[in-house]
Amino acid sequence: MFRRIGWQSLLVGIGFLFAAGMLVHLAATYTTDFRPAPGGTYVESVGGYPQTLNPLLSFYNDADADVTTLVFSGLTRWTMDGAIEPDLALGWEIDPGGITYTFHINPRALWHDGVAVSADDVLFTVGLLQDPDYPGPPDIGALWRSVHVEKVDDLTVRFTLQEPYAPFLDYTTIGLLPAHLLDGIRAGDLPALAFDRQPIGSGPFRITGIDVDNGQINAVMLKRFPRYPGPKPYLENVTLRFYPTQQAAFEAYEAGNSEGVAAVPPALLPRVWEDERLNLYSAPYAEMGMLYLNEILTQTLPFDKMEVRRALLYALDRQALINEVLEGQALVPQTPLIPGTWAYDDSDVRRYAYDPQQAEALLTIAGWTRTTPTETLHDEAGRPLSFTLMTVDSEPDRSLAQAIAQQWEAIGISVTVDAVPPLALGGALEGRSYEAALVRLALPGDPDPYPLWHETEALSGQNYTGFRHRRISEIIEQARRLTDRQQRRELYHEFQQRFMDEVPALPLFVPIYNYAVDRRVHDVQIGPLMRPSDRFRSIADWYVLQRRVIVSERR
Repeated sequence: MFRRIGWQSLLVGIGFLFAAGMLVHLAATYTTDFRPAPGGTYVESVGGYPQTLNPLLSFYNDADADVTTLVFSGLTRWTMDGAIEPDLALGWEIDPGGITYTFHINPRALWHDGVAVSADDVLFTVGLLQDPDYPGPPDIGALWRSVHVEKVDDLTVRFTLQEPYAPFLDYTTIGLLPAHLLDGIRAGDLPALAFDRQPIGSGPFRITGIDVDNGQINAVMLKRFPRYPGPKPYLENVTLRFYPTQQAAFEAYEAGNSEGVAAVPPALLPRVWEDERLNLYSAPYAEMGMLYLNEILTQTLPFDKMEVRRALLYALDRQALINEVLEGQALVPQTPLIPGTWAYDDSDVRRYAYDPQQAEALLTIAGWTRTTPTETLHDEAGRPLSFTLMTVDSEPDRSLAQAIAQQWEAIGISVTVDAVPPLALGGALEGRSYEAALVRLALPGDPDPYPLWHETEALSGQNYTGFRHRRISEIIEQARRLTDRQQRRELYHEFQQRFMDEVPALPLFVPIYNYAVDRRVHDVQIGPLMRPSDRFRSIADWYVLQRRVIVSERR
């Protein structure tokens, strides 16, 4: 009996040593790691209130777009760099001539009430966009009215364009509406739909509740839609809370009512930097501040001369303007396209670092001189180099225009700032009755510079400077007709090179969008934004919960 117990003790000892050895081995070759886990809630405070939760009407109000981006889906969606990828569509084919686009809808795509998304929903939504009474942006309605749409089968739709137009794919990102719930309504009915308070979409999140007080939406509660066919979010719930101002939204975070703050204004950035709980995410916004120079007024102004346009840009310390007027919250653009987007390429382009001496030398070549450092430049006939700089009568544009005028005056140019209402500035641009103007251009994901810089747009289109350049017109005309991304990229590279040689307008700044999120929310990323709601492009990767896993350290 004692011998049997001895053998048992020996076996226990051997087992203990083996287990200890295995633990030592595991400790040496494996480690504990944390991975994203499904679940959890993210609450964000937003400055401004939603007006309509309808993707066809959300272009005018950022708070509307914040909700509709999460709830609704289009056939396609934007990527982080501004390219287009499938969303409700599995994919598409484009005929060699760039006229016909055939989309195949994902058979797994469902509305939040469980009904399958179909070609009928596409035709219904496009029909509303084509309606002459469509109350959304006129350019969107005009584009869709030029497109013929047909149902090939329940999951296939075909769009036929009147002529090749590569930016067409941008318009397929618009969220679809459910035909089975709204069939029979007209575009003019959209603003008053009860559907806006109980919207059914097909996006990654569905609405579970809306907090409304006296007709004002104060909060929208969303829950992950488990049958969404795209990337599955880790977050189980998202709540957007709305406040009257961006400052009030930030104070809501400080009071513990949210984990994120949309659109932090520059004045509040010091409070973000001081708060160790917050991460700040910044990205260029799809807008560019530019100085337009009216080349049509050649009898009174020299803006038709390349040397003068270059001199005006060399004479601007753009970084100082950004630092002193825009509180550092902008980028200096090297081309007329948005940095970080797929078509942007600043290699081999002419650079315009602040160089007042170079500016004065170019003006001398163009025939503008002065005999003393304090007098105004003049031509051979004694006429001074002076003009009016028009801008919108609001901050920071008014202060920015005044600072620009001061920098130009330092090299002998007399500039008068004329701050006017937005409609007056728009009318002056359309009528070509301005001399110089500070404008903000909203640039889409697909750059398509044709409307702004093609020579055929110089007298009655959006080429408000009157700039004409045959090769630049050829480049941008060809690029909008091609569907091959690499070919277009090469053409836009040449466009950017030639634009910065000619400088028909002076690129000033690209504003920065700032987004603050609590450190407990992981893997938040933002890229160049077409609009603020694009901060949610990567929301499928965000997480607040983690799970512990054991992983090998061997490589």
